[in-house]
Amino acid sequence: MTDYRPQNFTFLPVVVKNLLIINGIMFLAKFALQHQFNIDLDETFGLHYWASSLFHPYQLVTYMFMHGNFTHIFFNMFALWMFGSVLERTWGPSKFLLYYMLTGIGAGFFNLLVNYIRIRMLGDIPPELINEVQTRGAELLHKGLNWTDPKLSTLNVLYNTATVGASGSLYGLLLAFGMMFPNSLIYIYFAIPMRAKYFVIVFGLIELFSGLANVSGDNIAHFAHLGGMIFGFILIKYWQYSNNNKHRHNHEIFR
Repeated sequence: MTDYRPQNFTFLPVVVKNLLIINGIMFLAKFALQHQFNIDLDETFGLHYWASSLFHPYQLVTYMFMHGNFTHIFFNMFALWMFGSVLERTWGPSKFLLYYMLTGIGAGFFNLLVNYIRIRMLGDIPPELINEVQTRGAELLHKGLNWTDPKLSTLNVLYNTATVGASGSLYGLLLAFGMMFPNSLIYIYFAIPMRAKYFVIVFGLIELFSGLANVSGDNIAHFAHLGGMIFGFILIKYWQYSNNNKHRHNHEIFR
């Protein structure tokens, strides 16, 4: 059993180091441009629903490098350092970066799918009202306003609120760490030890419960977190299957 603790920042592997730098630069740029020029980078780079006028396909990548506030980026980057450093040293830079990006993109897709289901559950909304939400909704949210009608209000939030953060990728990293080092100890609040496999299960269940509860005012994309874990699980299983087939093939050749 491994007693796992984060290592020193001076020994950061190359991909983790550069991801930390890029996220830090984007975070500083976001607040500098908002303060100086009233430019909202979340509107440009945050992930919007595909039917929103603000949606662009590149947002499935760029949303991972945007964060809401200091607490958001601090804990995300701490998790990237903590789990990403170990995984990059285990997999190598190329495989680690591929995993990080694919789980983040997968988390974004999963979040869009869940938003689609939530929109469908609102029932029939006249096309002219949907068009009004698409054309005026973002402007209203910028002003701190929204429709009083519950359906239109929810529709506007789902259409025009940006999803930001690296959490989908980081939950993918957490899943990978738990699968590869299941009996390693993770210290919660630096004091409470828990085996990695149980840590993953607990956090996965928390995200599932929180996502299904859909509490009003909860602006955390719980299903994006779950999406990162799901895509991470699929990717790791695919790699394991490919490696097993490769070894079986090599064994047959040299038998």
